[in-house]
Amino acid sequence: MKFGMNLLLWSAELSDELMPMCDSLKKMGYDGIEIPLFNLDLDYAALGRQLDDLGLERTAVTVRTAEDNPISPDQSVRQKGIDASKQAIDCCAAVGATHLVGPYHSALGEFSGAGPSEEEWAWGVESMRPVAEHAQSAGVMLGIESLNRFETYLLNTIADAVRFARDVDNPHCRILYDSFHANIEEKNIANAIRTGGDMICHVHISENDRSTPGSGNVNWKETFAALREINYDGWMMVEAFGLALPELAAATKIWRRMYDTEQKLAWDALEFMKENVAAWA
Repeated sequence: MKFGMNLLLWSAELSDELMPMCDSLKKMGYDGIEIPLFNLDLDYAALGRQLDDLGLERTAVTVRTAEDNPISPDQSVRQKGIDASKQAIDCCAAVGATHLVGPYHSALGEFSGAGPSEEEWAWGVESMRPVAEHAQSAGVMLGIESLNRFETYLLNTIADAVRFARDVDNPHCRILYDSFHANIEEKNIANAIRTGGDMICHVHISENDRSTPGSGNVNWKETFAALREINYDGWMMVEAFGLALPELAAATKIWRRMYDTEQKLAWDALEFMKENVAAWA
């Protein structure tokens, strides 16, 4: 098991200025970090060398928007989505990220007023196949993320994500389990994780209010027990959001401070994960 921290608690992009904070995470005991890949024009190779010096492994997360929506009826827009996801994979290779996760199967926050049509599903699968092939050639694992119905409409449950990944049919296209979204959408957490099974390549540890894991209403006992049942041994990546950046707070709908400091949240989250995983033995 590896324990990581998503940098979105502090920033929407990796930078030289974040390296002291990354060093602090390493000293706390984190194995790695999750890098937001929204700005694809940074010198990720140079940033990766700095992270190597700190001894931090990394994964990455990205999204698609209306401008590059992989399920758009406009083929040129779908192609932009394919190209952007391929570029994000190239950034992963440059920075040394082993996984690219997130809801890049469709545009975040864009809705049609209905559930996904058969045509939209087909467009999504068709768009993801060349992305998965590119990921395979780059040695990067894709972790497709299902989100709650208030953020997307293509994939809302783990069953949706499994079906989608199986339709893409590439060994480098698997799924991510996120406790925040599952807490909203799944009728039974354990069954959802069992449904994911060995298709789950990445886990986001996220509380129901996006603050410190273990401080809210997520059924963590059931969550960790089910992860143990499927013999999950990959990344447990904390995903929490705060008020560090106004644009990030607006995007994540965080209006109030729910923890003392970002550093304390990181410390408490790591202890929480380690205690629960230690109980597996």
